[in-house]
Amino acid sequence: DGYSQLSAYERKRLKNITENAKFFAALKLHEVSARLHQIASRRQSHVTKRAKPKKAEDEPVRRRSMRLQRVEPSGTPVPEPEAEELPRVPAGPVPMVPEDQESSKLTQELLATWTRISEVLLATANDFWIMYQDSLSSMVLSEENIRKVVKYRVCSMAIHPSQSIVLVAAGDKSGQVGLWNVDGESAGACAFVPHSSPVSCMHFSPWHPAHLLSLSNDVLRCGDVTRAIFDEICRSEDDDFSSFDFLDDNASTAVVGHWAGDVAVVDRRTPGTSPELSADIGFKRTRTVHVHPVNKQYFMAAGSVDVCIYDVRYLKSKGNKPLSSLKGHTKSVASAYFSPVTGNRVVTVCADDKLRVYDTSSLSSTLAALSTVSHNCNTGRWLTRFRAVWDPKQERCFAVGSMARPRQVQLFRDTGALLHAFHNPDCLGSVCSINVLHPSRNILVGGNSSGRLHVF
Repeated sequence: DGYSQLSAYERKRLKNITENAKFFAALKLHEVSARLHQIASRRQSHVTKRAKPKKAEDEPVRRRSMRLQRVEPSGTPVPEPEAEELPRVPAGPVPMVPEDQESSKLTQELLATWTRISEVLLATANDFWIMYQDSLSSMVLSEENIRKVVKYRVCSMAIHPSQSIVLVAAGDKSGQVGLWNVDGESAGACAFVPHSSPVSCMHFSPWHPAHLLSLSNDVLRCGDVTRAIFDEICRSEDDDFSSFDFLDDNASTAVVGHWAGDVAVVDRRTPGTSPELSADIGFKRTRTVHVHPVNKQYFMAAGSVDVCIYDVRYLKSKGNKPLSSLKGHTKSVASAYFSPVTGNRVVTVCADDKLRVYDTSSLSSTLAALSTVSHNCNTGRWLTRFRAVWDPKQERCFAVGSMARPRQVQLFRDTGALLHAFHNPDCLGSVCSINVLHPSRNILVGGNSSGRLHVF
């Protein structure tokens, strides 16, 4: 009642403070605190101090045996043994002679076993190449396996991965895309016109083989046979697309090269027909791009005299630096591709009349050629430039067109050795600049400058 001038809130707060004070007073906390302090002081008085350790001189001397002290029973010190000096192995070749001459029989057996198992492995490797060469020799060209599929010269090709039917697609200089069922009963092929400029690159989708992606100067399209339409994926206002490759196994993203030197990243899942990123990699011209078969973040670009490997994760609009540069080219490079299984090899075709193979198992800043093959690459203006393509069934062989006579398609090992030449003077009288090999069957298809395909 003495606080009538206070508000209702202040009176209630004052009441709570008073009640709390009475509650804590009833607990007699001050008595408990004094009791605890008394117990603690009583315990401290009974704490015993740790005994100090005895000094070293107070301890009794430990006895050691005379053997450990290296002392004879008579008290004479035992001399220290001299370190054994091992004989030095002479420089130069060292014969395989065992240290213990008595075990010569065992040594001969071990060396004989080593020799025998090595010969087995060498014979197995030689048998593989013999079998591979036999399979190449069994691939022949006949009149019924030649067909005019597109109207003008072939600029790109792709082969369907089916193991039962041989279906080949070809793109020509005018923008036509032709399809040919080699195993079909009908003698003809179907041609479509989804482009208005040369079709420079084609791939069947590895994720959905019903999709055929084709690239011309101005547009990247997807031919979807399930919808019977050539859909538009990406468009260039400058008409300078040159090549493309998939950045992932489901073919949803791709890297696209530009004739002007840049590269672009395209994502098919985003709306619109513009690339996600356009990057200046410092090239004057980019002819081919190719993605590493295992490490999909790496891609290779081939340009005027440049072949470089980049990491797509660090691409930006400008100022891009390559992970590795493949040196040695003195003129324009027509193509550069990773080997299909591991990506540990790269083959390039250069206008200086050289085919070069590089070891890319370890990506240093610069790489020199592992092997070099002299090869006439002077195709002139009327033929599509040669591109060396790997056999997708194994790691060490690639096929390339040839200016040699009789007209042929040559297959080389990565060592530079010519392994086989596909030819038939009665059926093949033209240069097959563009070639493709089947991923699982012994089939090679070559395309010439008149739109004809030849199937070995």
